[in-house]
Order: sequence, then C-alpha cells, then structure tokens
Amino acid sequence: MHLLTAGFAFLALTACTIAESDPVPSVPQGNCRSEPLAQFIGQPASQELGARMLSASSARIIRWVPKGGMVTMDFSPNRLTVQLDGSNRVESANCG
Repeated sequence: MHLLTAGFAFLALTACTIAESDPVPSVPQGNCRSEPLAQFIGQPASQELGARMLSASSARIIRWVPKGGMVTMDFSPNRLTVQLDGSNRVESANCG
C-alpha cells in the first residue's frame, strides 16, 4: 500500500513539471543576450531553430512556451524563453 501511495505522489510531481530542452553541448556557456533574437520572429519552431537561437543568444537552456502556456516568473540569466503563436511560430524570444 505504501508503494502504491508513493507511486501516485511521484506521478503527481512529474505531471507538474515544465518541459525545457536540455542544454546543447556546443553552445557557449554565458549569459543570454536578447539582441540577436529578432531575426527568428515568425519562423516555425523546430529543434534546428532552437539550436540556432541558443547559439545566437549564448543561452544554455531553451524554454518553448506554446500559445496560452504558463511559465514560472523566476529569472535565469542562462535561459532563453521562446513564446509561440497558434501556428507554432516564434512570436517573441527573450532571455530569462
């Protein structure tokens, strides 16, 4: 019975996580820079696009946010947050 209860607790915790991509090993380790990200607005989201955005911004982690998605408000200087529109295209991209 305790094992079953522990299993349900684990499932509840994993259901509340936000998906973030693993850091790309070839991306330089540094603080994210937002300036070069405007060039990606309107492009369709893909793994390849994410790698290019990470490289351009020097971020370590990318967080894709679908239309209407909710995110935490904590700031991470090494994270790139990409807001997507209803067509899964980049609507905005900012560090943090």
